[in-house]
Amino acid sequence: MSINIDELTEAQLVDLNHRIVERLRFLSQMRAHTQMLEFKIGERVTFQSEGRLPVHGVITRYNKKTVTVISEDGNRWNVSPGLLRRAEVSEKKGKKNAAVFRLGTG
Repeated sequence: MSINIDELTEAQLVDLNHRIVERLRFLSQMRAHTQMLEFKIGERVTFQSEGRLPVHGVITRYNKKTVTVISEDGNRWNVSPGLLRRAEVSEKKGKKNAAVFRLGTG
């Protein structure tokens, strides 16, 4: 299918633009959703933003485009699922550093 945009009116171009942007958002959300399904709530993960040390934590929630991770130091992060990696926790270390996180009600 080929569209000759030179023959479209301004109103048609604006409509086409809105449809393209909407479709790109949908595809992005589908990609993020697919990546999210690779992880489970309660799973230990790690991620690293540029120029920072790795952050280790637990997935607590799926959002529209991100997942919420509570880090070992109690901070909350909304992270793109494409940045997450499964945390490698040894049996011995996992028991020693086990923690319970209190989540806010709001």
